[in-house]
Amino acid sequence: MLKVCGLTKIFCDKDGRDIAAVKNLSFDAKSGEIVGVLGMNGAGKSTTLRMLSTILKPSSGTAFLEGLDLYEDSLAVRGSIGFLSGSTGLYKRLTARETMTYFAELNGMAKAEISQRIDELVELLSMQEFIERKCEKLSTGQKQKVNIGRTIIHDPSLLILDEATTGLDVVAKQSIINFVKHMKAPGRVVLYSTHHMDEVDDLCDRVLILHKGRLIAQGETSQVPSQLGCKTLSEVFAKYADKVGALS
Repeated sequence: MLKVCGLTKIFCDKDGRDIAAVKNLSFDAKSGEIVGVLGMNGAGKSTTLRMLSTILKPSSGTAFLEGLDLYEDSLAVRGSIGFLSGSTGLYKRLTARETMTYFAELNGMAKAEISQRIDELVELLSMQEFIERKCEKLSTGQKQKVNIGRTIIHDPSLLILDEATTGLDVVAKQSIINFVKHMKAPGRVVLYSTHHMDEVDDLCDRVLILHKGRLIAQGETSQVPSQLGCKTLSEVFAKYADKVGALS
């Protein structure tokens, strides 16, 4: 279980003024569910996910994964987190297999375990055609599969996917969606960020909606729009996109 308690992140702008990207954010996410983190650009969605990945340290507040404090016990908890952002890059000269092996070794996995795990992921992600190919020779969709493979090679209990299907064609996108469904498991929390409402309907058990860094609604996917006076999630986006600051 993931428990988030009052997370706040403040940055300084170029004029030295404090800008609160995330403000007093609190929520719970249970093992075995996929939680959508939604919003338009600028409301703190990616900042939130980076804090929960321990890449960013919050200005105040904290979060717990299975009882461990993400920031006080960061070294112990990082081995239980897998994080994929839309800007994640790959080492061009490594093959897909070498990339996943490298990240597996970083997570302390044994050689025999690594080999078996890569074989599983190659099958699940349909990577047979390019597993021995250098990353610089891969298509966008193939690169994203390698990125996802290295993100979950160590079987994390918290999986954070930020815009996992951005820039992919229809076939590659559906392959990723199917894989995310497979990642839903009793011992794992999945946080899934996207701007595509069809993905939310297909994948998410619950959603969180952020506006100007604040959580303005949360609950089951079908119930959240009515909390904000709308019929659909798409209407929610349209409603808040007309306001200063928009959703993010």
